[in-house]
Amino acid sequence: MSMERDHIILPREALGAMLEDAAERGARKALTGIGLGDEKAPEHIRGLRDLFNMYRTVRDGALKQIGQGLALVLIGALVFFASTKLPGK
Repeated sequence: MSMERDHIILPREALGAMLEDAAERGARKALTGIGLGDEKAPEHIRGLRDLFNMYRTVRDGALKQIGQGLALVLIGALVFFASTKLPGK
């Protein structure tokens, strides 16, 4: 490493190692800041993923059921109105 006025000259490998170290420390600090800095963090993240997947499954199933219910009500209403408008025997 050499100094020229206000510039520092580093080998490319040293700069890469410094950047990698800074990124790792920053990531660790960010994870610790949100409560995922311990050894159980991967377990917690997997649990959150499972929870989100279950939520999506329930949401999609509920939306499907609502859609089917609305279609059934619409068909029933059409049949009812058609039966009231048709001439009786």
